[in-house]
Amino acid sequence: MTHPIRIDFVSDVSCPWCAIGLLALEQAIERIGDEAKVELHFQPFELNPDMPAEGEDLDAHMMRKYGITLAQVADNREQIRQRGEALGFTFKGRPGGRIYNTFDAHRLLHWAGLEGKQRALKLALLRSYFSEGGNPADHQTLVDLAVAAGLDGDRARQILETDAYAAEVREHERFYTSQGIRAVPSVVFNERHLIQGGQPVEMFEQALRQLAADAPKPD
Repeated sequence: MTHPIRIDFVSDVSCPWCAIGLLALEQAIERIGDEAKVELHFQPFELNPDMPAEGEDLDAHMMRKYGITLAQVADNREQIRQRGEALGFTFKGRPGGRIYNTFDAHRLLHWAGLEGKQRALKLALLRSYFSEGGNPADHQTLVDLAVAAGLDGDRARQILETDAYAAEVREHERFYTSQGIRAVPSVVFNERHLIQGGQPVEMFEQALRQLAADAPKPD
């Protein structure tokens, strides 16, 4: 059997295009079925590492950070909503929403990876924030999501109340930044090939099929 295709999905849980990219990637993986084995790993990236715990008004943040108007913010929101709907994901973005610090969410995701529950927690975090208006900086919200993902709630709370896995998350963030990653989602295949952005299912499917075809065959 050929080696599995390693996929490092570098993203933030407050990034809508990361949700779109992940859903498209997962649908592409479903399409190729048994043609290739895939190992999916989630890597941390903070869009706003200096964001205070209380967060910031999302519309004001987008206008300030990207130099766009409120009308452009609304247009972007509708484009994201439509892309999500086509992939079966609900974005309930609306005026008055907030954006939050995500570092603690990444610490829990690191732990979830050690426990084999990373994908479940990642999807729970994305749905909580984008579909339900949850706060990914709120410790009780994070504990509840960890439990829903099949993780131990007491251990999750213990992690959040300490600096557990902070060094590991910072190390991974520095690594991907040092590799030139400045925007997310950044999807790295076999630690060599990069696709960025919330691309269509077909683009990810094509990449996976090509990698599967190019993989060395067993003797």
